[in-house]
Parts: sequence; structure tokens; C-alpha cells
Amino acid sequence: MKINGKTAGEIFDSIRSLVHARELTPGMLLPSVRELASELGVNRNTVALAYKRLTDAGFALSQGRNGTIIRDAVSDVELEGSTVGLTLKDLASGNPSPDVLPKLHDLVTFIRSSPSLYGEATIRPELEEAGREWLQADLSTRFELNLTSGAVDAVERVLATWLIAGDRVAVEDPCFLSSISTLKHNRLQVCPVPVDTEGMQPEALASQLETGVKAVIITPRAHNPTGYGLSSGRAAQIRSLLESYPQVLVIVDDHFSLLSTQDYHHVIPVNTQNWVLIRSTSKFLGPDLRLAFVASDGETSARLRQRLNTGTNWVSHILQDLAGASITSPQFRQTIEQARQRYQQQREGLVTALKRYGVTISSQHDGLNIWVPLVGDTSAIVMQLAQRGWLVRGGDSFALGGSSSGLRITVSDLNPAETEQIAQSLAAILSASRQTFIPQLA
Repeated sequence: MKINGKTAGEIFDSIRSLVHARELTPGMLLPSVRELASELGVNRNTVALAYKRLTDAGFALSQGRNGTIIRDAVSDVELEGSTVGLTLKDLASGNPSPDVLPKLHDLVTFIRSSPSLYGEATIRPELEEAGREWLQADLSTRFELNLTSGAVDAVERVLATWLIAGDRVAVEDPCFLSSISTLKHNRLQVCPVPVDTEGMQPEALASQLETGVKAVIITPRAHNPTGYGLSSGRAAQIRSLLESYPQVLVIVDDHFSLLSTQDYHHVIPVNTQNWVLIRSTSKFLGPDLRLAFVASDGETSARLRQRLNTGTNWVSHILQDLAGASITSPQFRQTIEQARQRYQQQREGLVTALKRYGVTISSQHDGLNIWVPLVGDTSAIVMQLAQRGWLVRGGDSFALGGSSSGLRITVSDLNPAETEQIAQSLAAILSASRQTFIPQLA
């Protein structure tokens, strides 16, 4: 292996070529700045700049005084959903119930007969009006509105408009699977912030802000996987913290919004320079009709539109017609209320049943899942539940900093009899393995 070059660009290209040729492999330590500068006969700043470019481009990872190493290759991460046709009862998918989603055959008649062409408005006027009304209720400041293909798409695009590889992003721990994937594949550094039943823990967030994070992603309610939401007091604490860091990009992903049984508590300070509030349709219209309304400051909006213009340009107007027909229908509010009550009853039913069998967890759940906090590796419990006919998601998939562990159980399609059975099965397994797996009382 021989690194060549006299300029920062040449050194960067040389090392990148060695990585592509697999002469430099993940985990290998690069020569120190002093050592390589001496070997090549160049200024140390030239090598330092080359290393910084390698770090920014995602080829290397700086470890401070411990040197610079070649970064691990990008690998796949777990995704939401489960394999179709399982014989197990699927409580792992994170999906909404098909029973409360709109029937597509009732909406197709609302698709406009004339095709949309380049140059037309990117958002249907009636959909934009509905989106502005939806978001304005919780925003006291002026905002721009854009439409993306779901909340995950919005988060990825907004991060890409402001951040570069190697930047630090504070996220909840345990963390939403798609957020982990987005950060990993954009080569951003994950800065985990533990959550409790009131949301992100302020002390941990303060510590991460002090390290120079460039962005914070916050779920205000129905956090996935835990189902917890921000209390009013916790939101105020986070907002107060962020006031001291107006340059930090704040992304609020309120994915469950209309179906939530918890109030929305705003965390974006008025002095934050760049921010977004995202609300998706995927939970009440279904993943295949997912659109996301993105409210933001003007500069972030302009950057987001530019990024959309270089790619898809707009969200399909056919999808917009279908979503708009559902959202503006006379029965929409009643449908939302029925779905909200159903999910609430299913969450409360499982929490109550578990308590009956001696497993006490938080009653503050919201969303499609409940979280059973445990201590230690959850894989054995997941396997034992599978042997009894239940497929659940182990908390290891969501953990970032090693501070959280548990089981995520999707309740959207649980009936009362199944609720009683899964509670009894889980309680029996936890009781038999209590020395290793200890439920944490909320």
C-alpha cells in the first residue's frame, strides 16, 4: 500500500483509490498527519485537509487523538414490516390496521381525468389548504409548506440539504428504524439521547448539544418504538435548551398526529434559524398513500424545493387526488375518531392485561405499539414468544447507545382474546427468566 500526492486533492484521490481497490479496508488506521506529511514531503495542513475531506465524504472516521481509520462499509439495517404469509400472529410489523384504512376503490373516482404535466402547481390547491389548516393550529410563526413522499422522505431530504457526511445528529434512543437507516446511509454520526415516559431526557440532550451536533430529530408523541410522548414540562425544557443553540437544525416528526391521544407540545424556539415540522398521512391513509406535509422556515423550504426539483420534482398528483379525496370528505373526522379510539382501546387493553399478570408498564403509550422495557438481551424472549405463536420486535433493533432494551408489540390488529393470550404468554416467560430479564416499572 502506497499513498501518493502533493496536494490535498491528490492525497484524497490516492487514499480513495486504495479503499476502492480494497488495499485499505474498514478499521485500518491511516498514518498520522505528521507521519504522512513527512513521508510525502508536504505541509501537515495539506494532509489534515485531505483527511478532513475523507471524513466528510464518508471514507474515513476521525477518532481524535487516536487517529483516523477507514470507515466500515455501508450495510443493511432492519426495516419496518414483516414477511407476508407468516403462520405466527404478527405483532412486529408496526403497521396500521387495514380495517381502519380507506378503501381505495372508493377514492379512485376522484382521480382527475386530465394528466398533470410539468409546470403545474406541485401541490393540489385543496390539499395545500388542508395541510396549512392542519399545521397552522400548532405554529405561531409564518411557515412555508412543501409535500414529500412521507415523513422518512422528508427527514432524509432536509438532512441532505443542510448536513454533510460526518456531521453529528442527536436522535432518540431507542430510535425509529428508518431514522437509523437514514443517518447510517447518509454517513451522519448518530448521537443517542435516551428517552423516558416523558420523551427525550434534557440532561442527555444538553450533553449532546455541547458536543456540537448539527441537527436534532424529535418525535413529539407516539414515539416509535416506545409509544411515549413529550409532556408539557419536558417540551418546555427541551425548547429552553434549544434556545441556546439557534444554529442547530430542528426536525420534529409528528407522524401520528391526527390519531394521537396526546396533546402536541411545541419544542421549536422562535429563534431557531432552520426547522421543520412534519406530519404524514401514512398512519391513517396507509403506507401506500403516504404523503407528508412539511412546514418550515423559508430558507429550508427553498433548499428542500431545490432538492425535490433535481429528483422527483413533485409527489404524484394521482396520490394527491386520492389523499385529498379522503382528507376533505365529510366522514373524515368521524373515521379518524373511530381509528383513534380503536388504537387507544387496544393499547390500554394490553397494558391492563399485562398488569393483571404482574407485568406493570407505563400507561402513557400512544401510537400503534406498546413498549415493554427490559434489562439485557431480548432475543431469547423474542424466540420464546415465537415458539408460542407470537412475532414481536426485539428492542435491540432500535437501541443506539446501549441504554435501552425491551420489546415492541404492535397492537393495531389485536382482538380482546389475543390480547389476553399474549399478555399471559409474555408474563409466563418473564417470570421464568426474571433473573436475567427484569421489567422496569414505569
